[in-house]
Amino acid sequence: MDVQQLIREQVSGAPVVLYMKGTPLQPQCGFSAMAVQLLQNCGVHDFFSVNVLASPEIRQGIKEFANWPTIPQLYVNGEFIGGSDIMREMYTTGELQQLLDSALQK
Repeated sequence: MDVQQLIREQVSGAPVVLYMKGTPLQPQCGFSAMAVQLLQNCGVHDFFSVNVLASPEIRQGIKEFANWPTIPQLYVNGEFIGGSDIMREMYTTGELQQLLDSALQK
């Protein structure tokens, strides 16, 4: 299976998917830590995460998949939402909470 197909399956396999550096319990960068914290602040504690540091192919492939140069990357119901800055902005306006609430009710 090629990397893009693997990423497609990961993104569509769970309602909330976070590509990050490290793991939710041990983030390896501040931006990934903030992304996890924002999800948890919205009541999402059980989400699928991919540690891009464990796979150079996925680390590069996810950037190409979303045409987005940075990590972390959040996907909700298979749709690319954005990185930590966009997540923070959406959290501040309440949009992230609404998006996650509706995604997890499906």
